[in-house]
Amino acid sequence: MKERLKIAIQKSGRLHEDSISLLKEAGISLFNGKDQLKVQSHTYPLEVYYLRNGDIPNYLKDGVVDLAIIGENLLLEKGDHIPVIEQLGFSKCRVSIAVPKGTRYESINDLSQKRIATSYPNTVQRFLIEKGIKADIHVINGSVEIAPNIGLSDAVCDIVSSGSTLFKNNLKEVEVLLKSQAVLALSPVVDSEDERVADFLFRLRGVLRARGHKYVLMNVPKDRLEAVIRLLPGMRSPSVLPLANENWVSVHTVIEEHTFWEVIEQLKENGAEGILVSSIEKMFL
Repeated sequence: MKERLKIAIQKSGRLHEDSISLLKEAGISLFNGKDQLKVQSHTYPLEVYYLRNGDIPNYLKDGVVDLAIIGENLLLEKGDHIPVIEQLGFSKCRVSIAVPKGTRYESINDLSQKRIATSYPNTVQRFLIEKGIKADIHVINGSVEIAPNIGLSDAVCDIVSSGSTLFKNNLKEVEVLLKSQAVLALSPVVDSEDERVADFLFRLRGVLRARGHKYVLMNVPKDRLEAVIRLLPGMRSPSVLPLANENWVSVHTVIEEHTFWEVIEQLKENGAEGILVSSIEKMFL
């Protein structure tokens, strides 16, 4: 029996539910009792550690866990030399600097000698050095948006998703330091060629690939078939099946979701009818 992989996920918060959902879609069920911090899957050789987000990089560095689902922004802040082996495409956000709405701001130079409150001091420091700006960094653990309102800082740097938190605190976003999403990180002490890691990745990629594609079926006049096929960016070659009406065929293909609406419109313009679109549960190449 294979030794169990150990993976860390966020105990609560933004990433928790999406991480659990991803594992479930990959056929990895978890039966978590109340307040358990470590559970084993009964459907896959995996042990899950529920940890505070800020602690996960150290668990990876020390080899306590083999893998972690973690925000890329936190990995850049605390996880030097921890490799990312897969971008997961959810929990997208950005790390940004914001100032009070009434503040005059024309360029990065306006941050010179200002006080910036943040939970991401390393990220901010690297950004300021790169831009040649000197400023005072005040480290705050927790909600930093209140800092300008109580006179603690002139600006803040924090993660931004919708921007609603900034709006509620009368702040405006002025600089984007980096864009982030959930990633799968590998402990530096684990062999990247480990068969257990490869098998786990195979499952996850099947789920992630399916999320980014749609299965499309359509009826196409035979005399427009070549034009329709030229429009399809699907996998290798679409399937073409005969219909009862000998002048028509059924075309089956897979389309990437980010090009979906543009392609559908073009297909209709080139004679496709009866277009059916379906989600894909798993997709393996």
